[in-house]
Amino acid sequence: MISKTINANQMRLINRSAILEFIRLHSPTSRTAIARELNVSMPTVMRIVDELFEEELLIEAGQTQKGVGRKRSLIAYNKEACLVIGIDLGGTKFYGALANIGGEILHEVSLQHHNTTGEESLALAANVITELLAQAGGVQSIRGIAVGAPGITRNQEGIVEWAPSLNWRDFPLKQRLEEQFHLPIFVDNDVNLAVLGEHWFGAGRDTQNMMLISIGTGVGAGLIIDGALYRGHTKASGEVGYLVPDIQALGKSYEGFGALESIVSGTGISERAAKREQAPGGMPVNAEAVFDAARKGDSWAQEIVEETIDYLALGIANINTLLDLELIVLSGGVARQSDLLIKGIYDRINGVIPRIPNIQVSQLGRRATVMGAIVLVVHATDNYYVVRTLS
Repeated sequence: MISKTINANQMRLINRSAILEFIRLHSPTSRTAIARELNVSMPTVMRIVDELFEEELLIEAGQTQKGVGRKRSLIAYNKEACLVIGIDLGGTKFYGALANIGGEILHEVSLQHHNTTGEESLALAANVITELLAQAGGVQSIRGIAVGAPGITRNQEGIVEWAPSLNWRDFPLKQRLEEQFHLPIFVDNDVNLAVLGEHWFGAGRDTQNMMLISIGTGVGAGLIIDGALYRGHTKASGEVGYLVPDIQALGKSYEGFGALESIVSGTGISERAAKREQAPGGMPVNAEAVFDAARKGDSWAQEIVEETIDYLALGIANINTLLDLELIVLSGGVARQSDLLIKGIYDRINGVIPRIPNIQVSQLGRRATVMGAIVLVVHATDNYYVVRTLS
């Protein structure tokens, strides 16, 4: 067995991260409350709080007096200390936002794209960043730029291994953007960023174990375990679109869409609709039209929706039996039909698995990835240690 010990510098960084995170979540608060709730010595709290003030990450927030004794000064997270740019490189649309580190979005940019070359995709992403930098008044106040790519990424190197919609293969996105903008650049999978955003600012604020499942053109997931983003052995965790839905999927090759993804994604729903004789002929039927038809009582559409719920329920039941999650968040275009999905999923898995997770629709919607960019930049530029629960 390999024994790992924490040295003094690592312990200082862990305490710093825990204190900053506590203040972010409980502002305004006092130094005494921090020491008590985190079980950290008062001298340690005082020293770290002083450091955070020097870096302008904290501000004074008045005084309070409880019971007998002198007043206690309050401190708060300085959400306006610096700015972050987050970019979501969607399959058909680029979305970017300028925000402060408290999650307040100050400016947004949206840009359509279709069938672009790899270099054209890079140029369009750079255009979005340039416009957001102009709104920020320059680079001085920018802490970093985080980009969510729709494909497999090597986050440490900032390389997008494969993003078909952008025509990128082994594309050095971090390097190319740093050469142009001379700012810290961070690149990650878009759904990984989305789950970070939902964990800090959305439905998952009070959870330690959660998953976000994005159901749009394709299907992907981001996973938080014990308060930290889980990437997996080869950085490919969350590929839930490749879950095996039934034995008919065995022995086949799935190089584009995975087996489950080919059924429950927006693309899969549309393709299944096209095969129905009762479906309207001529124009392709997208997933939204299928759900609209189901609400109107069209039997062909209701059958597709019921089948979609069946397979989503199978996936969620198997995921939660393995991971025992507090929360599963549904996001993406198909998830916007949650009024038809969530109750059906509950009805199918109730009594089948021992623990039923809380299932919610995303609170952040299309902003989830750029909100996760804030989290990623703060973590990556502040020697940030995610504090895991011990329970």
